[in-house]
Amino acid sequence: MAERIAIVGVGQTEFKGRRPDISQVELVNQAVRAALDNAQLTIKDIDAVVIGNVELFEGNYQVDMWMTEGSGAYLKSGFKVQSGGTTGSTVSTTCFNLAASGEFGAVLGIGFEKQDEGSSQASLRSIYEDVFYDVGGGGKSAVTGAQGIALDMLRRKSITEEQVAIVRVKQAENAIRNPHAHLRRKLTVEDVMNSPLLARPLRLLHICPTSVGACAIVVAPESSAKKISSNPAWVIDWVTVHGGTMPFLGTMTQAISATPLGPMWLWSFEQAATKLYKRNGITNPRRELDVIEVYDMATWLEIEWYERTHLCEKNEAHKLVEEQATWMGGDIPVNPSGGVVSTNAIGASAMQRIAEIAIQIRGDGGDRQVPNAKQAAAFTAGGDNYSTAVLMRKLL
Repeated sequence: MAERIAIVGVGQTEFKGRRPDISQVELVNQAVRAALDNAQLTIKDIDAVVIGNVELFEGNYQVDMWMTEGSGAYLKSGFKVQSGGTTGSTVSTTCFNLAASGEFGAVLGIGFEKQDEGSSQASLRSIYEDVFYDVGGGGKSAVTGAQGIALDMLRRKSITEEQVAIVRVKQAENAIRNPHAHLRRKLTVEDVMNSPLLARPLRLLHICPTSVGACAIVVAPESSAKKISSNPAWVIDWVTVHGGTMPFLGTMTQAISATPLGPMWLWSFEQAATKLYKRNGITNPRRELDVIEVYDMATWLEIEWYERTHLCEKNEAHKLVEEQATWMGGDIPVNPSGGVVSTNAIGASAMQRIAEIAIQIRGDGGDRQVPNAKQAAAFTAGGDNYSTAVLMRKLL
């Protein structure tokens, strides 16, 4: 029988556009030390280590081997995990499975990216699709992927461009409260609306940055979690769903995207959320959850996720914006951290969504803390078509 598990330690580095002062090994070690300090443990207390990044971005393979000095994985069990944009959440769920097995007293998970040492765009184009099958769409990227979602939302009249700018201002305000965030800049609606167009209607300030940084978590089964921490964030359930077609098949894929299902990777994201809700008896997530973190590589995606996580009905995302329901003072705050739009060290980004809800459940959020957060969820989605949903709870 699986053991109940909890996150007992969280560590993050500072996130910047460039870190020429530090190596990848040192970067990872900073996050590991922060997580161990937060859990009041040493590396000797860790039984297994799971690590992941998007290796093509730096061009270095087998990071689990040559990062050992920084990760502390020497002579310990563990895995290297990679699933594109959701690498950090896949690392996290692998840690959850190891801890729930009862074989390990404490498991360390690490997600990182040092994008100042490689080319993420070149790598994305080499793995995303075979353009032979999609001449019309060409080699897609994160921007053009988000563009299709934005155009669909405008077509459905789910949101307006001005409302998207209002949400971007909200994201910036949240990031200012987060000492780890990369972009910590006050924005106005005019700033966003007047920023350069990248792929209509996407503007520069709608899009996530390219960040350098690392995140680490310590996960423990109940038998040791209660000894380690008096305030653990209990992981109640987790779901991973794989969806979509690879490679993208030209007009066939475009035709599917135009159906009520929408783009297939968005549908798999919704399926992960639906499965999580059903298994845990959640029928009204807007009322039953206190805070949500989502993987939003563009502001448009945070708003799309309002519908896909069933915070509102389809085509009604604009109502949440009008009510400011997803703001810090609203009834269902989304991304108090500032989200991926504010910080995007890709291998760490999905883990940060999970780490941030653990921080909220533990009451360690400081200026970004949602008052009395007792139940929270994290939802991630990446270009490799993996979607992850995680539910956490404070247990008295």
